[in-house]
Amino acid sequence: MTPIISKLPQTGTTIFTLMSALATEVGAINLSQGFPDFNTSPELIELVNNAMKNGHNQYAPMPGVLALREQIAQKTEKLYGAKYNPDTEITITAGGTQAIFTAITAVINPNDEVIIFEPAFDCYAPAIRLMGGIVKSLELEPPDYRIAWDMVKRLINSKTRMIILNSPHNPTATILHKKDIDELSALVKNQDILILSDEVYEHLIYDGETHHSMALYPELQQRSFIVASFGKPFHATGWKVGYCMAPAFLMSEFKKVHQFLVFSVNAPIQYAIAEYLKNENTYLDLPGFFQQKRDYFRNGLEQTRFELLPCSGSYFQSVTYNNITDEKDSDFALRLTREIGVASIPTSAFYTKGTDHHVLRFCFAKRQETLDKAVERLIKV
Repeated sequence: MTPIISKLPQTGTTIFTLMSALATEVGAINLSQGFPDFNTSPELIELVNNAMKNGHNQYAPMPGVLALREQIAQKTEKLYGAKYNPDTEITITAGGTQAIFTAITAVINPNDEVIIFEPAFDCYAPAIRLMGGIVKSLELEPPDYRIAWDMVKRLINSKTRMIILNSPHNPTATILHKKDIDELSALVKNQDILILSDEVYEHLIYDGETHHSMALYPELQQRSFIVASFGKPFHATGWKVGYCMAPAFLMSEFKKVHQFLVFSVNAPIQYAIAEYLKNENTYLDLPGFFQQKRDYFRNGLEQTRFELLPCSGSYFQSVTYNNITDEKDSDFALRLTREIGVASIPTSAFYTKGTDHHVLRFCFAKRQETLDKAVERLIKV
């Protein structure tokens, strides 16, 4: 048989799969992969059940159920003052990762350069490389992981096609500020540079901070794919339903790929979410809900030898362990899982070069008793 020439020769199984599998194997508390261990709203589950009973079990329209796209457009205008046409500028996707892959596939050609900021969610770079694009990464450092925009300027040239942003950020839990937006706007002005803005944690932002969506800024909105998710805010990551918003000229190309990638997304869940979104408190109450969990977990971790890094958004808390051990973060994460019984993610997995700042990421989207048990074990470290 002819040997397969891998398109991603350096890519293996994701760190999320590895750590979750190890947590299951040894019976550890899984604070590694980002998913809640509590149920989604009974009301939303009932709405899905009703949609099934009402016959919404066949293919949804390729761009998504119109009622859901209309609700997304209304929500976006209410939150950010941005208008999107439900027919031509919104597509429902099989989760945020599919939306990201589709956007990159639609517009990145061989030798196009794409700027990403590391630590970066692990689906960005492989998708770029699959399209023949070139990843230009800029490493950020703890504790604040701020973007050095003067360095970004040095990366931009005639081949730069896209900048990928993620706010609130996974894994660092940082957010973009107005100063970042001003710097970004100045950099891309009069340039043919697109933006892919990963905003799946848009509603998980704390301490009264503002989510600086690309939709808030017309000059950025007109060049941006904005990716969002329903799995994160509605505690239903297994449903894999998200969406992408973009100007019509970009969304037209997006849909060309989308129709041959998944064609359409789970119909009854789309109808259910469309109904559920009519109550704006379903998403407006989320910052308070998750901030309570963040604060509870941080208070617990203060009893340990770990040092807390800032957490302004997402449902992740990062810590350093410099006063505990000199082990590599990957080795320490494995030992914590096997010996202490708490699984985390080593953030070196989010750097192309495996840069190790001795930082681990924990997910706090868990029941209080789960967090209590995890802290009880981590105190022993």
